[in-house]
Amino acid sequence: MMEVGLENPSFTWSLENFENFFAGESAATSYVLVAEDRSESKGPDNFPPLVAYLAAQGIEREWELQYIAVAKKFRKCGLGARLLNHFVSYAQARGGKEIFLEVRESNQDARRLYQKLGFKETGLRRNYYSNPPEEAVLYALKLE
Repeated sequence: MMEVGLENPSFTWSLENFENFFAGESAATSYVLVAEDRSESKGPDNFPPLVAYLAAQGIEREWELQYIAVAKKFRKCGLGARLLNHFVSYAQARGGKEIFLEVRESNQDARRLYQKLGFKETGLRRNYYSNPPEEAVLYALKLE
């Protein structure tokens, strides 16, 4: 399994996860935004290293942020906020009404970022995550 390698190993998306994200006959619109470090040498596939990505899906006017990851070296410099702001603008431009997401309760950095960008806490899913077991905090951002 090929791993993207930006995030905590328990959260890693494999190449198969990405292929499944885009596969199938779904009414959902898939959206992925990536950031590369063009100052680094190119990898074995001749692409600059991937340093961050965001993946989301939308159905009609509702969007779900499914994943956002930023390489440790690039955290706390505004890259995550830039990715989220691009995504919010994209969803708004397509008539989006609301964006939903869930995040580990212990992920305080991500929760602060979501709140800073206007996301509101809407609920809790008990024992949603495993390895380790943890609650998911639900957030929503109204776009209208």
